[in-house]
Amino acid sequence: MEDKSLSSRVFNAVNYSLLFIISIAAVIPFVYIVAVSFAAPEEVSKGGLLLFPSEFTLSAYKYIFSTDTMARSIVVSIYVAVFGTFINLLFTSFMAYPLARTTLRGRRPILLMVLLTMLFSGGMIPTYFVVRSLGMIDTYWSLMIPTAISAFNLIVLKNFFQQIPDGLEDSAKMDGCNDLGILFRIVIPLSMPAMATFGLFYAVGHWNTFFNAVMYINDSEKWPVQIVLRQIVLMSQDRIGDSTAQQDPMDYLPQTVRMASIVVATFPIVMVYPFLQKHFAKGVLLGSVKG
Repeated sequence: MEDKSLSSRVFNAVNYSLLFIISIAAVIPFVYIVAVSFAAPEEVSKGGLLLFPSEFTLSAYKYIFSTDTMARSIVVSIYVAVFGTFINLLFTSFMAYPLARTTLRGRRPILLMVLLTMLFSGGMIPTYFVVRSLGMIDTYWSLMIPTAISAFNLIVLKNFFQQIPDGLEDSAKMDGCNDLGILFRIVIPLSMPAMATFGLFYAVGHWNTFFNAVMYINDSEKWPVQIVLRQIVLMSQDRIGDSTAQQDPMDYLPQTVRMASIVVATFPIVMVYPFLQKHFAKGVLLGSVKG
């Protein structure tokens, strides 16, 4: 018993040490980005690993918000993330609930078609033609409808729904509740851990949307924050110039602007994680136990 306890303590010590090192390695780059965004260009020009600026300045953030481009793009991303996530969860639930019922006719062929979409896709060009034929070019719908349902999330949510006791649904039917009533009054409330987990997955996907926005959005006033961030990075790279030449410290202002843009683009979605993190393990694991 004593040897087992000693080996357990050694294992825990090694495990915690490794996790601590990995956590530090993951946090340091983000700390560096935040520090550079608040640092003066003169301090950035000295080079090296900057984790705490000696003099805080908001010049980079003032430059970013000197026009309404960044603020407008953040509003666009929030709009797409909120309404896109609502559409994702609604459509995924509407499809996962009937597929969770073993009495559904044609259930296996439908599941097979869903699984095939995880292996094969229609391709970029056919997808673009479909979006264009539906009149969604230069609209926010093009960022939400083509990705309305994730096949992987659908399968896991279906498995989660299958774990809900049939007796609850039978009791609701005896009280005169229809299928929609059962879904919204019983199934979804009991599946909030899974809904919160996949809601965050969908929201992060919408917030980081880039490729679809490049293909479908031509109006610069409708660009999400990731497209604006890309433009800022490209402009800052052009202005930094040749690193082998003698540079003025103010040449590093674009670098602080780039880091500040990354912080602004990352901050909103990072703030959501603490509120939904506790649902991750429960939401995903419960839905993956039963096939």
